[in-house]
Amino acid sequence: MTISLSDFESGAKYDGDYSGDLAELQERLGRIQAAHITHGQRSVIMFEGWDGAGKGGIITRLTAPLDPRYFEVWPIGAPSDEEKARHFLWRFWKRLPGNRELSIFDRSWYGRVLVERVEGFASEGEWRKGYDEINEFEAQLTGSSTHLVKLFVHITQDEQDERFADRLNDPWKRWKTGPEDYRNRSKRKDYLAALHDMFEQTNTRWAPWKVIDGNNKKAARIAALTHIADSLEAAVPMTPPELDPATVKLAQKAFGYKPED
Repeated sequence: MTISLSDFESGAKYDGDYSGDLAELQERLGRIQAAHITHGQRSVIMFEGWDGAGKGGIITRLTAPLDPRYFEVWPIGAPSDEEKARHFLWRFWKRLPGNRELSIFDRSWYGRVLVERVEGFASEGEWRKGYDEINEFEAQLTGSSTHLVKLFVHITQDEQDERFADRLNDPWKRWKTGPEDYRNRSKRKDYLAALHDMFEQTNTRWAPWKVIDGNNKKAARIAALTHIADSLEAAVPMTPPELDPATVKLAQKAFGYKPED
């Protein structure tokens, strides 16, 4: 299925009560996690996107309402020597969730067909083979009852430049930018070509992509969290647990608890 990034560049402001709607979404995500834990579900939420696109801000607001015992955020950088000595998917298999857990990936296995392709870290044979390997990997995940949500956060070159400038101008944001950002920026056309092929090859029925227009941060956060909530609610049984009779008896003995009607 074809995806054109030019369809996600309006940068329209969020037309609503951002703070109120964000709070409602976070409450909803908290309930989803409770159902996720109750029913022993496991899920992967995966983010790709341009440098400066706002992935981190979305992840911060996604995880704010969640119980930290049952999720992990995995920031994916360059592979270690140990990881390079193995199949490229090995380091991701190690980070997959168990029952009741969420794994959130800030960048992912798609590095094989993006940065490794563009920067020459993988041979043409390796990255071309990567499409089938990724599709099979994701089919194995979803086929073994792991829910998978894939998001790509898109921004224009002009918006990215403004955000880079903002980071340079703010002493407490300068750590977020460095030479690698500008190496990647100089190859945007190559990355766009790689993205076109990535969407064409991996936007599958069992693991579809969701592109988020990241040119307005508030609108992007609401759109991303809404998609995640919608996707997980469709996959996870949204029924709360029944009262445990043994626990009820203990509460009655401890403080006279009476169940509400």
